[in-house]
Amino acid sequence: MMMSGFFRFGVWQNFFRAWRSGYSGNLEGEGFTLGGVYVIGAGRQGVLLEHREKEFGDKVSLLSVLEAAEKIKPQAS
Repeated sequence: MMMSGFFRFGVWQNFFRAWRSGYSGNLEGEGFTLGGVYVIGAGRQGVLLEHREKEFGDKVSLLSVLEAAEKIKPQAS
């Protein structure tokens, strides 16, 4: 995403949302890597939730993570 990411409106919205809520972070690291969240079930359940960051500051819904985690079934021994 490099420089084009800084010109996206959603990136600036996410920046101001984080700034207003008091998040300061740090300036270490490259800063150009987008992240993601996966919830993976036991055994053959596979991926129960996949969230890929589409732009800087894109957050996963905590409720969807909790719902996916509740679907994990213990693996039989």
